[in-house]
Amino acid sequence: MGAGSMADPGGHFTLLENSVRRLPDLPRVLLAEIAGTFGLVFFGAGAATVDAYTGGDVTRVGIGLTFGLAVATMVLAFGRISGAHINPVVTLALWLAGRFPSRLVLPYMAAQIVGALIAASVLHGLFHGSPGALGATLPSGDVWTSFGFEIVLTFMLIYVIFAVAHQHHAPLVLIAAAAGMVVGLEATFAGEISGASMNPARSFGPAAIAWVWSDHWIYWVAPAIGAVLAALLHLAVHRPEDVAET
Repeated sequence: MGAGSMADPGGHFTLLENSVRRLPDLPRVLLAEIAGTFGLVFFGAGAATVDAYTGGDVTRVGIGLTFGLAVATMVLAFGRISGAHINPVVTLALWLAGRFPSRLVLPYMAAQIVGALIAASVLHGLFHGSPGALGATLPSGDVWTSFGFEIVLTFMLIYVIFAVAHQHHAPLVLIAAAAGMVVGLEATFAGEISGASMNPARSFGPAAIAWVWSDHWIYWVAPAIGAVLAALLHLAVHRPEDVAET
C-alpha cells in the first residue's frame, strides 16, 4: 500500500519529516515560541476583535473560554519543543526560580513579541477598520484597580504553572489544562476590568498594530511584579523533592 494508507497511517508524516530540513536547537525553540504566541494572540485577541465586530456575539464568557483554550492548545502543541512559555513574564519567573538559562531569556522574550506582532498584523488585515482595537487591553475605570488586578492575576497564573509543572511526573496535558483553566477563569472574571492580560506580549502586539497606548505601562509593570512574587513564593514553599527533575 502507499504511504499514509491504513497499513501505514504515519506514512505521510514520515515522508514530510524526511523532506524537511531540521532546524538547529535555538532557531527551533524560538520558532516554537513565535508560533505559540501567535496562536494565543490570534485566537484570544481575535475573539475580542470578533466580539466587537459582531456587536457582542462572542460574549465575555466566550472570550475567556477562547483564551483558556488557546493557552491549553499552544502548550500541548509546543510544550515539548520550547516549553511554550508564550509570555515574557513566564520566562522571567522561570529564570528567577533558577529553572531557565540566562542566555535564552532575551531571545525568548523577543520571539514572543514577534509572534504577538504577527498575530495582531493578521487580525488587522482581516478586520481593518473594525471596532475593538484588535483586542488591545485597556483599563476600565480606575487605572490603579486595573494595575492591582494585573498583579494578582499574573501572580496566580504563574504560581499555578509552577505548582503543577514542577510536581513529580506532571504530564504535559495536566500542565496545559491547568494553565488554560486559570487563564480562562481570570479572563472571564477580570476581563471587563483590566483586560486580564497577564502577558506583556499579548498586550503589546495589538497595541502596536492598532496604535492604542492608553495606560499601556500597566501591562508590563504589573505582570512583572506578579511574576516576581510568584517565583519568590514558589522558592519559599517548595522543597527540592517536590520539584521534578529537568
